[in-house]
Amino acid sequence: MSPNGKNGSKNLTDPYLPGHGDSSYEVTHYDLDLDYAIENNNLSGKATLHVRALKKTDELVVDLHALKVVKISGLKVSRYTHHDSRLRLKLAKELGKGDEAKLTIAYRGVPTTVKDKVGDAGWEELTDGAIVAAQPGGAPSWFPCNDRASNKATYTINVATHPDYLVVCNGVRTASRRRAGRVVWTYQVFEPMAPYLATVQIGRYVEVPMTANVPMSAAVPPARRAAFERAFADQPAMFDFFVRTFGPYPFPVYRVVITDDSLEIPLEAQSLSIFGSNFLNRGWDAQRLIAHELSHQWFGNAVTMSTLKDIWLHEGFACYAEWLWSQESGGPSTDERAREHYDGLARKPQDLLLGDPGQDDVFDDRVYKRGAMTLHAIRRHIGDVEFFKLLPAWVAAYEGRNVTTSDFAAFARQQTGHSIDEVLDAWVYAPQLPAFPG
Repeated sequence: MSPNGKNGSKNLTDPYLPGHGDSSYEVTHYDLDLDYAIENNNLSGKATLHVRALKKTDELVVDLHALKVVKISGLKVSRYTHHDSRLRLKLAKELGKGDEAKLTIAYRGVPTTVKDKVGDAGWEELTDGAIVAAQPGGAPSWFPCNDRASNKATYTINVATHPDYLVVCNGVRTASRRRAGRVVWTYQVFEPMAPYLATVQIGRYVEVPMTANVPMSAAVPPARRAAFERAFADQPAMFDFFVRTFGPYPFPVYRVVITDDSLEIPLEAQSLSIFGSNFLNRGWDAQRLIAHELSHQWFGNAVTMSTLKDIWLHEGFACYAEWLWSQESGGPSTDERAREHYDGLARKPQDLLLGDPGQDDVFDDRVYKRGAMTLHAIRRHIGDVEFFKLLPAWVAAYEGRNVTTSDFAAFARQQTGHSIDEVLDAWVYAPQLPAFPG
C-alpha cells in the first residue's frame, strides 16, 4: 500500500510549485548516500529511489537542482535530459500501473538553493557547516526526488563528512562509523515523510540530552550550551502538554539544532527543528516559536497538506498551539491571544483568501494568525469538549497521510456531529474578516 494509506489517491503536483513533482509515479523509499566536503561546499551522492508507477508510463521526471548527473543505473533508461532542475528519463521499457522498480542516480556538485515564487529553499552553507531549510521546494537542492508533498516515503540517509563535525538528520540514528578519514552518519526514517521535510544539519555541535518521554536532545555549539539550556528549559513541559492536547507524539525521537549563525526564522523538519542562536532567550517571541515548531510534528509533519493552498492546516494549527501554550505556561489566555491578533488582522488588508492564498501570500503572517483564529472560531462553535477531542482524533486518523481542508471539514462533522462548514465559509473561503467568534 502507498505510504499515504487510504489517502493514496491524493498524488498531486502543486500549482504553487510549477516545475516540481511528477504525478505519474511515487517514491516509496529513498536510500541516500552522501559525502560532503565542508572546505569547498561540494556534495557527491548516490540516491536509490524505490518507485511505483501510478499509471502506465514510459517516462519519469525526477527533480534535481544544479547538481550534475554522473550515472543512472537500475531501471533501464534509453536516454535522459537534465534542464531547469528536471531530470527527464525516457524508459527503455514502459512501466504499467502498479509496477515497481529501483532507480539509482549518482550525482555531484555545489548545492545551491532552489528559487521559486513562493520562496528560496534548500541546502546552504553556514559560517562553519551546512543547513538544509527545504520548505517549500528545496529538496532537489541536495537529492533527486519526486518533489511533491503528496508523495511521502521512508528514508535511509548516510552522510560522510569531516570527523570534527556532527551530522543531524531526520529520524533515528542507527550508526556512526569512521571510514577513510571521514565519519559516516546513518539515519533511518520509518514514518512516511514529504521530501521538503527531509534535512541534513552539519556543524561543530555537541549533543545535549533532554529529559522527556521520548528520546529528546539538541545539537548545540559548545559556547552556546548554557544559553540553550536556559532558553529551552520549558521544551519538555511543552512536549508533555502537546501530547495531552494533540495525542501521542508521532515520531520516535525529537531533536533541535541550534546554529551558531543567526537565522531569520526557525524551521521544522520531520522529528527535528532548527533555530538560530538569536532565538536563545526567554522572551515570548522565542518561547512561542519553540512551541510553534514542536507542534508542527503533529500538524504539518505527521499530518501533511496535499498542496500549499491548504498551508493553514499547518501554520494555523501551529500558531494556535502557541496561544494554547501561552495559557498553559501562565501567560495571557488563549482567548486573550486570539483577541490581540484579531485586532492586528483587522488593521491589515482584507484581501487574503485563507483557503487559497496564492503564491505571493503562502507565508503571509495573516495565514498564520487567521488560520489560528479559524480554529478559535471552530472551538467556540462546537465547544471545548468536542474541540479537544477533535484535535487528537484528527492526527490519529490521518497520521502519515496528506490532507485538504475538505478532509478536515468532513472529519470534524463525522467526529463531533457538528458541521463546521459555516465557520470555514466565513474564515477560510471569504476574504472579509468575520466578527470575533462569540
